[in-house]
Amino acid sequence: MKKHIFYSALLAALLSDVSTHAQNTKPNIIVILADDMGYSDIGSFGGEVQTPNIDKLASTGLKYRQFYNAARCCPTRASLMTGLYPHQAGMGWMAAADLGTPAYQDDLNKSCVTIAEVLKTAGYSTYMTGKWHLTKERKIDGGVTDSWPKQRGFDRYFGIVPGGANYFTPFLYSDNKRYKAPDNFYLTNAITDTSVKFIDQHFAKPTSKPLFMYVAYTSPHWPLHALQKDIDKYKDVYKAGWDKIRQARFERQKKLGVLPANAVLSPRDEAVPAWDSLSEKEKNEMAMRMAIYAAQIDIMDQGIGRIVQELKDKNQLDNTLIFFMSDNGACAEFISSGKSKEVNGKEDTFESYRINWANVSSTPFKEFKHYTYEGGIATPLIVHWPNGISKQLYSTFVSDYGHVSDIMATCVDVAKANYPKKFNGNTITPLQGKSLAPNFTGGHNNRGAVYWEHEANIALRDGKWKLVAKTPEDAAFSIKTLQLFDMNADPSEMNDLAAKYPDRVKTMYASWLSWAKNVGAFPLDTREYGARIEAYKKQINGSFDDKLGGWTVKKSPGVEGDIVEDESGQMTGRNSAKITMQKPGEKPAGLSMSWNFKAKKGEKYQIKLSSKANKPTSFFLRFEKPGGADKLLDKEIKTSSALSQTPATTIEIQETGPYQLVMYFGKLNAGDVVWVDDVQMSLLK
Repeated sequence: MKKHIFYSALLAALLSDVSTHAQNTKPNIIVILADDMGYSDIGSFGGEVQTPNIDKLASTGLKYRQFYNAARCCPTRASLMTGLYPHQAGMGWMAAADLGTPAYQDDLNKSCVTIAEVLKTAGYSTYMTGKWHLTKERKIDGGVTDSWPKQRGFDRYFGIVPGGANYFTPFLYSDNKRYKAPDNFYLTNAITDTSVKFIDQHFAKPTSKPLFMYVAYTSPHWPLHALQKDIDKYKDVYKAGWDKIRQARFERQKKLGVLPANAVLSPRDEAVPAWDSLSEKEKNEMAMRMAIYAAQIDIMDQGIGRIVQELKDKNQLDNTLIFFMSDNGACAEFISSGKSKEVNGKEDTFESYRINWANVSSTPFKEFKHYTYEGGIATPLIVHWPNGISKQLYSTFVSDYGHVSDIMATCVDVAKANYPKKFNGNTITPLQGKSLAPNFTGGHNNRGAVYWEHEANIALRDGKWKLVAKTPEDAAFSIKTLQLFDMNADPSEMNDLAAKYPDRVKTMYASWLSWAKNVGAFPLDTREYGARIEAYKKQINGSFDDKLGGWTVKKSPGVEGDIVEDESGQMTGRNSAKITMQKPGEKPAGLSMSWNFKAKKGEKYQIKLSSKANKPTSFFLRFEKPGGADKLLDKEIKTSSALSQTPATTIEIQETGPYQLVMYFGKLNAGDVVWVDDVQMSLLK
């Protein structure tokens, strides 16, 4: 009875504390997302990287030790923005390819709404800075903007619409305009600068409109690019080696309460050698990789400090709900493609920090980005909101687990917005996330089951139980790989209980199977990244629905002519390619457009197209190896003012390798205009 009275009094005090500080105005909301940052990298979650500004938010806010993303950048961003599972938003895989089903169209669909779209209906001004990565790359290449930030609810946007980029020399996007970065540029700082500017401009004049801002840093995603002054802070730190650093992080995590006392450190990944087995040269190079990575996080933290200070200066910090999290677990990808192979953080390098240090970033967990073990899906989540979180809870850990889809649900809740059933004439998939707001006053949100599928790596978290399976590339998913873990007793997933509780495994898998069918996760695709991309390249953009996306246009010196998309409906659909010649150059190259892909020996392709011109003329259609070698098709296409269809030609590949389907317009004369449409390159079964 005494305990009941005590807890009732405590809850009343918590609620009173929040109501005392609450304002009638709706809170500003800022969602800050790091890119490829591991669970233990920031100081408040055990890391040695200097993150005082993030840690200050943690010490005056809430920390979630069990919060989940969707294992990869695009799926997480889709789930974050929409409050749905990635497949429901059309982003079951990556924005690199359409895999042929609605769940894997890998372009944000119209059956979802973004946080920005919903909050605008509740009176918010909406801003975004940083990485979008929710638009299919072919559409980005073609300049098709229907799923860019401005078209999905954001009033202002600055950043990169595609995925990763060189930090010093990226192509930038301001609203719907694309341009090359200026000199003396660094992307992380530019994201911060613009975020601060947007806040300043929003509150420069008295306004009753609250602010929603999504700050999607690219840091610390590869390439390893940082400013020298920040690299210098860490150049000696990591010479201690990954074994000692990892152990030190684990010990700090227990001391800080990130991990319970019963937690164990997973063994060093079998692909990572012992630090002491390395030569001095290898140690120095690997230590520098982590130093640059740490500097990237440090620079992001400095930027977050500037954002917080701007809110203070505008007297808005107390009434601003801030979320900070990462889009997936640590990245073990091997990247090395720069002009220089020196590991120094400069713009002519393009390196990653490798599985060796990703294993440290995942501390204490096993596995990485892509996979659904904790090392792939666990993120630190920090929530800061002085007017909405009880002071008695500051710097404490929330015992509940949560999912990235809960961010949308929380925003809708605290903004008193209405999540729509229909939007812009489209039926909207019901919200999947659950509001975290009960946690802000010491309550529970009773999260229930959370599901994952990415590249046939699956998981289900339901209460303390977690079902998980890893599927190797090019291998079929098998229920024999299912493992079961008690996350309360075994947060590092070291003790598989599947054999002990077979009925639970069966029941949980049945639940996962029902979910997977409902969201369209099947068929499960285990092909490696490159194979998916190459298969997609064989789906030619021949109707120009993505404008010229995927096509390579070349113009020889001296040529005055253009190849552009024409949306006037000259051919069978709205879009076609329009080739205009003002002044021919050196023949026969002159002006051309090509579609590049890889083909295998024995494959058969059927080629045909439609064309018309303002007057009789001709061009060449060729199927050849890059550079013009080994022409398997070399046909002169004669065209005129009447729409004509070229008869289908079938060719067989004699040698595996790169090929191109190319149209050469070197025979065009000054004043000639040609339209091309319905280019078909069908792979015959």
